[in-house]
Amino acid sequence: MTWQDQKLPADHPPVRSGKVGVLVVNLGTPDAPETGPVRRYLKEFLSDRRVIEIPPIAWQPILRGIILNTRPKKSAAAYREVWTDEGSPLAAITAQQAEKLGQRLGEAAHVEWAMRYGNPSIPDQLEKLMNAGCDRILLAPLYPQYSAATTATVVDKAADWLRGRRWQSALRTLPPYHDDPAYIGALATDIGRQLDALDFTPEVLLLSFHGMPQRTLELGDPYHCHCRKTARLLEAAMDRPDLRMVTTFQSRFGPAKWLEPATDTTLEAEAAAGTKRLAIAAPGFSADCLETLEELAIRGKEQFEEAGGERFAALSCLNAGDAGMDMLEAIIRRELGGWI
Repeated sequence: MTWQDQKLPADHPPVRSGKVGVLVVNLGTPDAPETGPVRRYLKEFLSDRRVIEIPPIAWQPILRGIILNTRPKKSAAAYREVWTDEGSPLAAITAQQAEKLGQRLGEAAHVEWAMRYGNPSIPDQLEKLMNAGCDRILLAPLYPQYSAATTATVVDKAADWLRGRRWQSALRTLPPYHDDPAYIGALATDIGRQLDALDFTPEVLLLSFHGMPQRTLELGDPYHCHCRKTARLLEAAMDRPDLRMVTTFQSRFGPAKWLEPATDTTLEAEAAAGTKRLAIAAPGFSADCLETLEELAIRGKEQFEEAGGERFAALSCLNAGDAGMDMLEAIIRRELGGWI
């Protein structure tokens, strides 16, 4: 008789194991576009030592005494401009991506999704996968370009969950895919499709990436280099010599120097220099969110037109469209090699 043939004792607790899980993760969102939920979200986000590297003894009084008393109301108003019947655009789209990925992977893997800040949380979703019998889990931060403030903090949170478990699952992490041919190809296809559908021909395509403090680059964070490489490869893949492509960085916060050129000042400078027709894309965002739908599509349009521009188009992210899902399936299947 082998050990497989032996019966478990009657009082043995049920055990589920042997399955593979995938957890796709994006940045986060408040639960509602109201001041209270936004304050809770910002408190969690801006208290992360990976995001704000100022020593807590200096930063927390500023955060609690000033920022959390002034910014939530303004941010809540911005969220209300983009909120949908399904809730936060970022959460709704990430859920769609996870659902479609699960359909594509079928029985090979159990797919869930999480937000790094807000709900559903990474620990809760990892626990859900473990309870479903997934003792091998691929953690998939949907950040094409690596930064300590994005990818690393997702891994930190997952490690905190592992640290508290007696029985740990095996964990893999999706690496950054800023120069992956599947990603570049998906961007070129999807952005090209959207440009061709416009009722005007842009003179400039602005590629706007989320900004980071200049200090992060000086300390060795590869984010800036990853963004620049993505932009360079995308321009080559699109092969549109009549379209001038410019790389910028958005969402500056606080008095510190940030990566440049800044998206807002570039929009104004382009219009002032005579550019009349401009499109903007955000290739570093895997899903549309406040930063693309409000900051770029609404505020960016206002900035460009007020400075003299005439035609403006904000292009959608890859979201859960065919090009983006083909890419996501390809890179997830590759990282699950040997597991499925």
